[in-house]
Amino acid sequence: MKRLFFILPLAIFLGMAVYFGIGLTKDPRILPSALIDQPVPDFELPALKPEKPGLATGDLKGEVALVNVFASWCVPCRAEHPLWMQLAKTGDVKIHAINWKDQRKAAVDWLDELGDPYARIGFDLENKAGIEWGVYGVPETYVIDREGRIRYKHVGPLFKETYVETIEPLLKELRG
Repeated sequence: MKRLFFILPLAIFLGMAVYFGIGLTKDPRILPSALIDQPVPDFELPALKPEKPGLATGDLKGEVALVNVFASWCVPCRAEHPLWMQLAKTGDVKIHAINWKDQRKAAVDWLDELGDPYARIGFDLENKAGIEWGVYGVPETYVIDREGRIRYKHVGPLFKETYVETIEPLLKELRG
């Protein structure tokens, strides 16, 4: 009986050590999303700018596309923006955006200053679409397939290395 009192705490400690040890090997930038391989949530956002259309569920069907969630107050969004401008120049993939919890004038001024790489921009001041998409914060980037399903979610700023290593191969695969 005395052995049981010695072995039981040791077994619990070893089990917890293995559990936490496995957790330390995982990439903390990869956040699971229940939306992966699910249809894009049902949403409809008004246009951020009058000369460019807003964004809705139906706009994300029929072609492989990226959706970038950004805000003018977001410093990492500014850091990743040059990549969006490069991608827009190539025309290899359609890029849409959700402007999240931002003031319209600030967002428009930000895009006027840095350039506007987006085909469509939905304005989500009240976080209605953000809740449906499961947005943790900005920036976030989603890969959408032709059927309008979310195939990948990247949390944090997207830089060229990650785009080339992860997103670009997925885009090629989805285009078939």
